[in-house]
Amino acid sequence: MKSVVIYYSCSGNTKKVAEILAGELTKSGPAQAIELIATDESKSFLGQCRRAFSHAKAEINPAQTDLSNYDLVCLGSPVWAFAPAPAMNTYLDLCTGLDGKKVILFTTYGSGTGNQRCLKYMQDILSKKGAESFNSFSVQQLKIKDREFVLTKIKESMRLWFDTSTLLSVDGEWNRTIDSAHHRA
Repeated sequence: MKSVVIYYSCSGNTKKVAEILAGELTKSGPAQAIELIATDESKSFLGQCRRAFSHAKAEINPAQTDLSNYDLVCLGSPVWAFAPAPAMNTYLDLCTGLDGKKVILFTTYGSGTGNQRCLKYMQDILSKKGAESFNSFSVQQLKIKDREFVLTKIKESMRLWFDTSTLLSVDGEWNRTIDSAHHRA
């Protein structure tokens, strides 16, 4: 399975989750992580939130936008004012090659207010571009440093699609019994 993890991170929280996700995906095939870099992002958090709330787009450095060569597409953003960051809005607008793709959306957040709205907004855009199957997970900023927690969130988001006993592990231990029971249910 060839996977790509595309993310925007301002504070490093979303980057940390994206790196854990990409690292785990390499257990089932090639996985590439692509960080979106905004070249015009506001320096103030209030300014960033204002732009996100209005679904403004940011100027971003060139990034791969044709996703047709990937089996699994993962997109991650912080939640700012109920919405993805402007850099992710730009990428959502530019990306192509999503027909029939499986997509994992992930967010990092502070309070959790607006998290589901952000995920729905991203999913709606990608559905219009032909993506057909979605899972998602979110990690609160206070849990980002807890690698086991993040891995569990990742695993839960993929459980419906894959036999995760051969894909993901928590603390190096395969969870075959749990996964096998889940797939028989």
